[in-house]
Amino acid sequence: MEPENRKLIFEKEGVYLHTNAKRSNHDTTIPGFIRIVERDGEPALEWSPVQDDGKNAPAVFYTKKDGEGGEEETKFDPGYEPDWAVISTVKQSREKERPPVRDTGHWGSFSLPLSELYSLRRARFSLGRNFMVLTSRGGDPLPPLHFHRGGTRELLRAMQRYIRLAPSPVDGRLFLAYPHDSGALSQSFDELQLFDDASSDLVSRFIQDPYATTFGGFSKVTNFFRGALRPPESPLHSRTPSDPHAPHPADDEPGFELITCQGAELGPRPVVNRGQPLDNWEQFLDPEGRITDPQKVKELVFRGGIIPALRKEVWKFLLGFYPWNSTAKEREDIIRVKTDEYFRMKVQWKSVSEEQEMRNSLLRGYRSLIERDVNRTDRQNPFFSGNENPGLKLLHDVLMTYCMYNFDLGYVQGMSDLLAPLLFVTQNEVESFWCLTGFMELVHQNFEESQEAMKQQLLQLSLLLRALDPELCDYLDSQDSGSLCFCFRWLLIWYKREFSFEDILSLWEVLWTRLPCANFHLLMACAILESQRGELIGSNHDFNTILKHINELTMKLDLQTVLREAEGIYLQLARCKELPVKVHEVLGLYVASSSDEGSPDLEPKETDTLLSTTEVRGAAACPPSNSSHTASHRPPPTYP
Repeated sequence: MEPENRKLIFEKEGVYLHTNAKRSNHDTTIPGFIRIVERDGEPALEWSPVQDDGKNAPAVFYTKKDGEGGEEETKFDPGYEPDWAVISTVKQSREKERPPVRDTGHWGSFSLPLSELYSLRRARFSLGRNFMVLTSRGGDPLPPLHFHRGGTRELLRAMQRYIRLAPSPVDGRLFLAYPHDSGALSQSFDELQLFDDASSDLVSRFIQDPYATTFGGFSKVTNFFRGALRPPESPLHSRTPSDPHAPHPADDEPGFELITCQGAELGPRPVVNRGQPLDNWEQFLDPEGRITDPQKVKELVFRGGIIPALRKEVWKFLLGFYPWNSTAKEREDIIRVKTDEYFRMKVQWKSVSEEQEMRNSLLRGYRSLIERDVNRTDRQNPFFSGNENPGLKLLHDVLMTYCMYNFDLGYVQGMSDLLAPLLFVTQNEVESFWCLTGFMELVHQNFEESQEAMKQQLLQLSLLLRALDPELCDYLDSQDSGSLCFCFRWLLIWYKREFSFEDILSLWEVLWTRLPCANFHLLMACAILESQRGELIGSNHDFNTILKHINELTMKLDLQTVLREAEGIYLQLARCKELPVKVHEVLGLYVASSSDEGSPDLEPKETDTLLSTTEVRGAAACPPSNSSHTASHRPPPTYP
């Protein structure tokens, strides 16, 4: 046997292994060395106790590679394109690997190849100390390590020679490990500045293309979210007055504050009835074609949707293509002007030669993404099915033209899902394009690279759910699912993959009314999660099975039931004045004190009089709050 080629890259003494993070004594803390060692060219992170003078071989953690006896097992079948599936593909070893704990029950030396490092977390346990916790790709539990004499910065710099670390967008103390050749990452170690007080926002731009990478292959990032869920317990590093530009510690960051709802009695949830769809458009038109009562139209649409024959016309008002106060003659002029404008933009990309496009990587990239997505968008619908379908050509052309309209955003995966129903209903290239621009005005922030809008919506959803069902939230937290990352796709494309195509037509027109509040889609998510409460808690799911269960809800939800429950939740929360102000802000019910009356963002909205004639049974308000808060809450809608 040839001797092993061993090269020491890094070594640090005084790194204690803690076998019990809740107690600290001689029996639970083991002093030792941390090293990075190359063995036959493969780098590994090794720890050994001081007493171990090399007599004992370290336990090695690794997962089976293809062709080494491992079996790839997909946890479940999502039922649709795997690119959008929240799945975890893992390697199941046929042979049980060497356990990390010795037969004596005490930890000895261990070695973790850096290629097998999954994540690194700086965690604070009950001792009040900061620990570094490593997780292998095989899921082996590694005990916390504490650098009693410092050295974390030097260790991470040495690790950076072999791997890259990407920060979690939710937990500033968690970092995911990737090989240097991974196309998912763009930052160097200096850009990440993990332990530099001058670091910029740790949660932004963690990958080059978050939607092509994250949602172009959600199965690849299930584990990314897994460790990023629990709310931070301590900051990654503190800011000083001399460093005002450093990021907020996670505990101080706006939106991460702990919201408690203890003592808030919500009262019974009102029982809500849905109405009939809007079926008489002419009654709302004056002799010149103006809409006489836009608010009434929105209320009817929210209550029951629109019959298919009227959708093409009404959608253009809901999406801002036509102003509500426009006359029939003015709308004819709008069509003419917008048609000219559309084709001018279309000519821009149509006239680009192949030679020019070869020198325009951005346009070339947009075209490639669009062609790929168009070929798999709603192909089960007759309007888009089959080869050489003209509907696919229209879908492609409208999306390419949108890139000319909004070149900064361009095309991001998911936008084809938004366009397909618009094109199906309007059956018109120009009208579908301008309806898409109106839709994107509502959701464009969902597709921005920073992901701040999606992060904010998940935080708002968490606030609402905790106000409604603290026990469910606590359970999800206990299973590393408290960030509600499995709701990401719901919010990104407004449930497009969760309901049937026909249901989506009904749902989107309801959401476009922005009634009873702009965040009604978050209330829908609460309604869905509450409907699954018994299954989630009663079956004692863990993180993976929660993801599996949520994905299996696709095409199994009843839209009208979800809408009724979501509206009931809104009314239940709106009537309770004891809830935190932030919850009322999410519901659009918060109004400032008299000193802020001039703020346009705090003016009363049309939701105040929403559905004043709706039949609601069992409505009950909370007891009045004794709080002397300087702000007031907008009263909820009244019902007979």
